[in-house]
Amino acid sequence: MAYMIRFGDYFPYLYSEFQRTLLPDVLQILISLSLPTLAAILLCIFWPLWVNYVRSKNFLKTKYSVFEIKLPKETMKSPLSMELFLHALHNTSDGSLLNQYWKGETRPWYSLELVSVEGKVKFMIWAEDARKIGLMSALYAQFPGIEVHEVEDYTKGVNYDPKTMKVWAAEFIFTHKNPAYPIKTYIDYGLDKDPKEELKVDPLVPGLEFLASVGANQQIWIQLIIRAHKGEQRKPGHLFAKTDAWKDAAEKEINEIMFRDPKSKKAKVGETVSESFILPSLSDAEKKKVEALSRSITKLPFDVGIRAIYIAKKEAFNTPFGIGGLISFFKAFNTENLNGFRPNGDHWTPSLDAPWKDFRDIRRNRFSEEGILAYKMRSYFYAPFNENPPLILNTEELATVYHFPGSVAITPSLERVASKKSGAPSNLPI
Repeated sequence: MAYMIRFGDYFPYLYSEFQRTLLPDVLQILISLSLPTLAAILLCIFWPLWVNYVRSKNFLKTKYSVFEIKLPKETMKSPLSMELFLHALHNTSDGSLLNQYWKGETRPWYSLELVSVEGKVKFMIWAEDARKIGLMSALYAQFPGIEVHEVEDYTKGVNYDPKTMKVWAAEFIFTHKNPAYPIKTYIDYGLDKDPKEELKVDPLVPGLEFLASVGANQQIWIQLIIRAHKGEQRKPGHLFAKTDAWKDAAEKEINEIMFRDPKSKKAKVGETVSESFILPSLSDAEKKKVEALSRSITKLPFDVGIRAIYIAKKEAFNTPFGIGGLISFFKAFNTENLNGFRPNGDHWTPSLDAPWKDFRDIRRNRFSEEGILAYKMRSYFYAPFNENPPLILNTEELATVYHFPGSVAITPSLERVASKKSGAPSNLPI
């Protein structure tokens, strides 16, 4: 207690010394730090707003077009032709820094779409209007006999009305936790061998039959929004070295399968056979994994966003058919040992069965409206609908999900060109 009293006696003196010597220094430091700190805070707040503003301004002034592709009666091209077409869309340029952050320029993206309106099935491509000449040239080069028509956007006439409509909208993600694993592709189905038409097993055909069976007052939209994957980023711990996380993940997985410590059974990435490792005898499943992963990273990759929407009048909405059919559409590309697609249950499709989870369908209506709007805008990589990271699919995988089927697809409602067109003979008298 005596000590506390003596300290109390000295406290006024200590406080006055603090005011006389330390306080000015502290205030000076705070003042000197305040301007940079304030500038940094304002930059963190307003820089993303500015970037979104200039991008939105650029998007609004840019004209976009929708193209319908009509197929000939006989399409003998394999999905490899679609791969070559996709090569023409692989533009990794983001523009100069000035154009990016002053004019709002971005890496170009496209939307590959499959649409069924009351059973009428159509292949569509959405693209920037300035790129339509290159797009059409690439299509005609790979698919002679097709017809490409610029049409009005089929989504414009659809606006969500909760009183008369029901909507199920979903974004699809990978089933495997490692995104480097590829899906089951047309090569796995043997379509690269160019078998006879009647022997082909095309994973897209069941999906087309499903789309053709859509009834009155129902629509199904499927879109794959794509842009060239530009995976180069600074390697952790290195100032100038760059890497691609997608390729790194695939190579790591290959190493973990190929090189194992036979004692601990734990994969040791980066080691070689000469460093006390042995190459184990791989099972057939492991060989297929290594082959698929190795082949995957040799092809051009795309950032991809996948959306699907089932729209119907309330009296026509059929949950097992519409929702179950869309999920089954993507299951054709799934495999247990590799990768596949499933709906993202955390985005637009959470379980809302219990009444306390969704009072008066407020959340359900918001999800339905957002799903239609996101699809219409084809927004995935940039605001306002860029919440989820994109999938990475190479040209082989994309060509499997979206390609023009051959005669094996006998879907009657898939509109085809009525007759084959050819040029006039050179000796035609004039």
